[in-house]
Amino acid sequence: MRTFASIAIGLLMFATIAVLFAGLIGMVRGNSGAASNKLMRYRVLLQGATLLLLVIFMSLLRS
Repeated sequence: MRTFASIAIGLLMFATIAVLFAGLIGMVRGNSGAASNKLMRYRVLLQGATLLLLVIFMSLLRS
């Protein structure tokens, strides 16, 4: 259970960082604002999923 939690949280954190950098690079290059805005929305969703999963697994592992 702990191994699965570590891997899942790690993958979500990596995905969050990847989307963050993709959005930032798009903004720096001057690509359309709509694409960068969509990537930033995905980043927020991934951050929320990561935190939610972290809280769930922390509460399960505490018991």
